[in-house]
Amino acid sequence: MSPARSALVLAGLMASAGIAHFVAPRKFDSIVPRSLPGSPRLWTAASGVAELTLAAGLVLPATRRASARATALFFAGVFPANAKMAYDWRYRSTIARAIAYGRLPLQVPLILWARHAGRENVRRGAVGVDR
Repeated sequence: MSPARSALVLAGLMASAGIAHFVAPRKFDSIVPRSLPGSPRLWTAASGVAELTLAAGLVLPATRRASARATALFFAGVFPANAKMAYDWRYRSTIARAIAYGRLPLQVPLILWARHAGRENVRRGAVGVDR
């Protein structure tokens, strides 16, 4: 998939996640690390706004590269919330634990996806090649 198309798909994922923070905030509140100051709802709203902002930046070619890098950093930054979720869910059902534990290594491909989305398309001759 071309970086431009990849960026648009990633923008859709980010926008969906951002909207979910406002539609169903409780599930996000519960994974906010307790070490963060302020209320979990504040962090849920802030991360939702961040995801929506990153989505918009990924859509616009002029801001795509910077937004893709910021998205990769965002994915790394939310890792502690995923780790908290995995810890908190350690005694839940096998399926719930699999979901929680599966989110941890998922951050790596998400970061790589964001990096790919920030690359520019390069045409060499008649064949398009991504750098």
